[in-house]
Amino acid sequence: MRTYHEYTPDQSFLFPPSLQDLIAPDDPVRMVRQSLESLDFSAFDRVYAAVYGRPPYHPKMMTGLFLYGVMRGIYSSRKLADACQRDVAFIYLAGRATPDFHTIAEFRRRFHKELKGLFAQVLGLCREAGLVRLGHVSLDGTKLRANASKHKAMSYGRMLSKERALEEEIRGWLKEGERQDRDDDRRYGPNDDGFSLPPELRDPETRLRKIQEAKARLEAQARARAEGEGKDPAQAIVPEKAQTNFTDPESRIMHTPDGFQQSYNAQAAVDAESQVVVACEVSAAPPDVQRLEPMLTRITDLNGRAPDELSADAGYASESNFRALQEAHVNAFIALRRYHHDEPPDADPAPPRSSHRWPQRQAMREKLATVEGKARYKLRKQTVEPVFGQIKSARGLRQFLCRGLEAVETEWSLACTAHNLLKLHGAAQTA
Repeated sequence: MRTYHEYTPDQSFLFPPSLQDLIAPDDPVRMVRQSLESLDFSAFDRVYAAVYGRPPYHPKMMTGLFLYGVMRGIYSSRKLADACQRDVAFIYLAGRATPDFHTIAEFRRRFHKELKGLFAQVLGLCREAGLVRLGHVSLDGTKLRANASKHKAMSYGRMLSKERALEEEIRGWLKEGERQDRDDDRRYGPNDDGFSLPPELRDPETRLRKIQEAKARLEAQARARAEGEGKDPAQAIVPEKAQTNFTDPESRIMHTPDGFQQSYNAQAAVDAESQVVVACEVSAAPPDVQRLEPMLTRITDLNGRAPDELSADAGYASESNFRALQEAHVNAFIALRRYHHDEPPDADPAPPRSSHRWPQRQAMREKLATVEGKARYKLRKQTVEPVFGQIKSARGLRQFLCRGLEAVETEWSLACTAHNLLKLHGAAQTA
């Protein structure tokens, strides 16, 4: 008869096993647990200081759930709550606490600013470990889908026509209601309740209110844009093609590999030597060209200085960006044209033609034409793109769960923080 490994699932233990004994030695949950002890949670304490009632769960534990959840590709509050009861690593990290999904979701909603602040602290741990050199930094953006459908967006021109149609529909229902009231008064007498609007009117009223709110949003944006350009806000005109989304008004329709989707533009600056993210942000602006100067400022603020070198694709190429990098004494390598999929990887990052109209662009073209310039620019593809691949493919962050710019900034910051912790974990394993 064939022999098998002993199978005794109901076997009792004289002494209960330690949860740590059930976790693999190289599981990153150990690094998360260790790192939590090095982080400052005083910002969370200040918020809780004014709260009365039952003691809340420790922010150290709640933060650990989010960071380790990102590493495991678990983002949903319900799935995190379930993992605290079923997954040994989560049970260990939570200290056997079992917060429900309402508590987890509320913590994430309430502490956007504080959770984003952890990125700088973890980056400091990476810097102490020697993983942040800032010799060469690559910058890129990736479009992440918003928690909203593009079919829930509407242009300003369509809002105007739809608003008129709904107003006409509501007026029709009101006239019909008045006619039926008169008929009921004649049939049943004037004291019968015949003044309530028909149930069919509720949906048109709701749709009209949403359209009017969205229309007002676009008009406010147009006035703010005019004011920023030094024009009279009262004369601001909203383009008919300007769109807003009813589900997540701060997201935008952007071009992605899957076509046009309701999205946000997530940015990351990555150290070429260690693939540590040295700065990150989320923007509702689709073009990358607008994000270089803000990201350069973030890199400098978070790390104490600007990088020695910076590479980026053609989406960041502009005369003002080249000038800003020069003023910051950053040796930049930014492509002047976009690559096609059928081109070899060593294709020239700049077209051969010259232009004396844009001196900064011409200087960049000459730099990229050199052997060294081509070699330094090639660092971009092997630096930042693998990080996006790890976050989006390996950890499954292809769409934000939350809505609104502040909330998705927290999600992206947590993803980059968890990525840096994994790099710290990898460095410790190989040390």
